[in-house]
Amino acid sequence: MDNLNGRISAWALTTFGKDFADCNAKEKYIALSKALMQDIVPRWQATEEKFEGRKRASYLSAEYLMGRALGNNLINLGQRQEVAEQLSAMGVDLNTVEQAEPDAGLGNGGLGRLAACFLDSAATHGYPLNGYGIRYEFGIFKQRFVEGFQVEEADNWLEYGDPWSIRRADEAVKISFADGDVTAIPYDTPIVGYGGETVNTLRLWKAEPLEPFDFEQFNLQNYDRAVKAKNNAETITKVLYPNDSNEKGKLLRLKQQYFFVSASLQDLLAKHKAAYGDFSRFAELNAIQLNDTHPAVAIPEMMRLLTSNEGLTWKEAWGLVTKTFAYTNHTILAEALETWDIKLYKKLLPAVYGVILKINEQLLRELKTMGVPLADVPKYEIIHDKRIRMAFLSIYGTFSTNGVAQLHTGLLINSELKDWYALYPERFNNKTNGITQRRWLLKANPELSAFITELLGSDRWITHLDELRKLEAYAEDPAVLERFLEIKQQKKYQLAAHIMEREGIEIDPHSIYDIQIKRLHEYKRQLMNAFQILDLYYRLKKDKNFKIVPRTFIFGAKAAPGYVRAKGIIKFIQEIKELVNGDPDMAGKLKVVFVENYDVSYGELLFPAADLSEQISTAGKEASGTGNMKFMLNGAPTIGTYDGANIEIVEEAGEENNFIFGLRVEEIEQIKATYKPSAEFRKAKGLKKVVDSLVDGTFSDGGTGMFKELHDALLLGADWHAPDVFMILKDFAAYREAQQKVNDAYLDRMAWAKKCWMNIAGAGKFSSDRTIKQYCEDIWKC
Repeated sequence: MDNLNGRISAWALTTFGKDFADCNAKEKYIALSKALMQDIVPRWQATEEKFEGRKRASYLSAEYLMGRALGNNLINLGQRQEVAEQLSAMGVDLNTVEQAEPDAGLGNGGLGRLAACFLDSAATHGYPLNGYGIRYEFGIFKQRFVEGFQVEEADNWLEYGDPWSIRRADEAVKISFADGDVTAIPYDTPIVGYGGETVNTLRLWKAEPLEPFDFEQFNLQNYDRAVKAKNNAETITKVLYPNDSNEKGKLLRLKQQYFFVSASLQDLLAKHKAAYGDFSRFAELNAIQLNDTHPAVAIPEMMRLLTSNEGLTWKEAWGLVTKTFAYTNHTILAEALETWDIKLYKKLLPAVYGVILKINEQLLRELKTMGVPLADVPKYEIIHDKRIRMAFLSIYGTFSTNGVAQLHTGLLINSELKDWYALYPERFNNKTNGITQRRWLLKANPELSAFITELLGSDRWITHLDELRKLEAYAEDPAVLERFLEIKQQKKYQLAAHIMEREGIEIDPHSIYDIQIKRLHEYKRQLMNAFQILDLYYRLKKDKNFKIVPRTFIFGAKAAPGYVRAKGIIKFIQEIKELVNGDPDMAGKLKVVFVENYDVSYGELLFPAADLSEQISTAGKEASGTGNMKFMLNGAPTIGTYDGANIEIVEEAGEENNFIFGLRVEEIEQIKATYKPSAEFRKAKGLKKVVDSLVDGTFSDGGTGMFKELHDALLLGADWHAPDVFMILKDFAAYREAQQKVNDAYLDRMAWAKKCWMNIAGAGKFSSDRTIKQYCEDIWKC
């Protein structure tokens, strides 16, 4: 890079008022990033010119779990080595500077990380895809553990500013709610593709008041009123997924959804109109993808903007809407198929609610024309039982509905949305999720990346992951497998050092690293994993001759602030951790770790070091999963159910190279009406003792009643579900047996290495490059 030293020094001097050498690590990170932006922005501008007149896709998502940008951008620009050398000459370690960057607090789980991977893949392969979302000031939350309980703290990721974003105040738009108007200010972040030839845009909206300060109220000494509008507006973009256990929280969530959707649509429509004069070519030049139902309000909002603001007829507007929008469904969980109480829409968005009413009336007329029996009409109603069904709105108002794994899409078509499929079979399709190998292998595991490039004689796999299939030729080569195991051991040492530093727990780098890292939800069954660990502990205590390969169980997960049962599971795992780690009999046998504040950067250490990937969701509940793909890519076999993308993983890597167990979807359907968990509770070895531990005084939940509630939910059910609704007790024995198979398989070092290697060789399908190519070619046509 030309004059990097001079640019860095200038940014340090003008931003912090001191020489670069005197800056702390965070300040050095800001100065370096600003210097790099001087190289990125011209490429960004050139990309805009390159795509002028082309059809573009816009991705509307409530989350973007981007991770750190500095290292990723340096890799994609091809400048990492050069910058590292220049900084070294200045006495600065690039790794230290990279570690100073906070993870952008813009996402929570797989939904947001998928969006980030898609943006990377689109830019890498030259597709015109821009993201739209919210610039959360504090993101989801920073997780701390206090006496084993999750405690949420504000994640001030913007404390030092964000050197990668540019505020575009000149492109602000007004958003109107029934209780007042706010301004949406766009902040643009460059998304640099690998090779640096394409730089797309992530546009995030920040809410600000129309008038930031009421001087009259201040003069009247009403100081709170003077800043009331500012506080009310900025609350909208404070936190991702605010607790919505009461009406205020629900209204805030609805405000968030409408805020970024309306701002994004106004932006798209204004730019198109400025370039083309009218909207006759809008659908020809634009595709808008709804990432789940959070942005589904875009359908009625676009109708409102086109009819009320732009003067189109209802028929003209509906034609544009249904040719422009596409919808990705990410779940079949009933509670996650989003619905809204109509009173909230009437209260906050009365004009939009009026549009939804008209859309619903239009649907009912069409159903009659199509010959749908009157008795079946409620199956389709968008407004039903005083609630708005956002998934139904998303299907009806779009030209494409896709699932995210073969099993998931099959369940949508044959079960959950079969009535809609019968109406519009041509709209349904599958797009199996993927991950970007640039972050999850090239960046996270440079040692394995270099070895793969050496074996293949090319780094083409960095942009064409299906090249990994050629690695199968080395699956029986002892020298190759030995080298792989050496790399895996190196990554395990690195993770052990990080856990010691961050968590204060010493782990055995020669033990099996058994890792479950994902959002905390009952269907993901972290509780079943916890039961299995406790059972293993009891077996080791009872039988001194019982031998196992030393095992380190690692969890990472955040529970939503209002999800009390999920928080109870975290506390239970923490109690098991204290029991196991505090018992001298377990030294050299078992260790439990629950990493604090799991995020993308922690994941970059966890995935490469893993020996075993825990993907144990109840069959039919995990739409796809992407963590399973990251583990696979880094050479960790899956222990998991026949669920989500696990099915496709074992198809690609071989079931013999993974550990599949438990009930399948069709088996659950057959037994769920007559299933009695109390019988299972007593039949499965070791199960009763671990379940009883929730209520027999073995562990303390601090008097909260959390553990009894968990216990009763399993055996008695709750007012909203049957007992053991996620089949934890039913699958326990099979899971226990699968874990024994893992133990036995690990004893044969070379055979285990082959399983790992075949997973890497089979990972080519799971690149987000393949997924985004399918979106572009099959859905967006761009």
